[in-house]
Formats: sequence, C-alpha cells, structure tokens
Amino acid sequence: MSESKSDTGRPAGRIVAELGRPETPAETAARKAEASRLYRSRKTVNNLVYSLLATLGIVLIIVLMVPRNNPGVVGKPVDWQQAAAQGRGVEAAPLLSPALPARWTANAAELRTGAADGIDVWHIGFISPSSQYVGLDQGFKANDSWVANQLEDVRATGNTTIDGVRWVVYDNRDGQSQSKDITYGLVATHGASTVVLSGTAKPSEFETVARALASQLGGSEN
Repeated sequence: MSESKSDTGRPAGRIVAELGRPETPAETAARKAEASRLYRSRKTVNNLVYSLLATLGIVLIIVLMVPRNNPGVVGKPVDWQQAAAQGRGVEAAPLLSPALPARWTANAAELRTGAADGIDVWHIGFISPSSQYVGLDQGFKANDSWVANQLEDVRATGNTTIDGVRWVVYDNRDGQSQSKDITYGLVATHGASTVVLSGTAKPSEFETVARALASQLGGSEN
C-alpha cells in the first residue's frame, strides 16, 4: 500500500489495513523482523531440500557403480583351468576342471575354505553359450544339508546317467521350488567329492558340463 503525508508534508508511515491507521515504528520493526525470519526459514528449508537431493544423487551413483553379486553377470573371463592347477594338492581330491567348448566362459573360480560347516568348496561360475548360468560346486566330505543349501531346497525329480556317471536331477523349471536362481540342477558323488551343478541354463547345457566332467568323476568322457 502507498504511504500518505501529514498536514506538515512529512510521511505519515505505512497504513496497515488491519489496523486502519499508520503503523508505529515499533510495529514496522516487528514486521520487518518477522519477514526476515520467514525468509531465513524458507531459505534453510530450501537448502535442506537441495542438500537431500544432492545426497540422494551421490548415493544413486554409488549404488549404480557397485557391482552386484549376480552369478549370471558376465565380467572379465576367468581361467578356471589355470586356477584349478594352482590349487592342485590342496584338497583330498583333485579340483575339477572340465574342458568346455570355446563359447563357454567363467566369471569365477575359487576355492572357498573356512566355512562354518567345515566343508571346503571348489567353485566355478560358468556362463553358457546362451548366456545362462551353470554353477559348479565341488564339496569335499560334504553332507545332505550342504547339498540342500547349494540347491536352495529344490527337490530331486529323478536320475540320469551321463557317460557312465550317475546324476540326481533337480528340475525346477515348473517352479516346484520358490528358488528364482535355480531352474535346473545335477548332483553326483565320487570319492570324497560331492558335485553340484545348478543354475538357469538349459538341461542340454548342463549335460555338456556333465560330459566334460565324466572322466574326472570315474566315468567315460566321449
């Protein structure tokens, strides 16, 4: 609102509609102080919002940069045969090292020791030609509980013999188990080794791995 002048020509002060008269110097100071407080309050809230958005952006970038523990993710190929050779003699039985066709790769090959159950495990994570996952876990002196854990409690559905090696079949393609990471599996035993093949690949790709393991499991590799 505009200011008025007194009869002497001096400004009469800001007329406040609510008061119906010019505001006093004290009221003017109070009004300005309140306006300043509100401005600072709004600025603080805006700064908090901007800081929160910036923090969330940084967190999102970090999350996107951190590699996920997904067995089917194809990273830098791992030479599983070289890794198996380096671990020769460490366990009571040789570390399995199948010779697979050229289009097969692995994203992991490691000997896992010191588990709470006392079972050492030689693990290879294979990526099939159809970009599906076949995990090979060779447990030394393993038990039924270990097998169940590897297969996420998928139930056995039958048996098959591949190149002289008897395998127990765990077919979860119809979703008989709640596991989303295992649609198929094979289990065989040989001496101190219990071998679990599990993952999302086609049964024919599991058979390829099983055939490549036959000679190391007492069978006859073709």
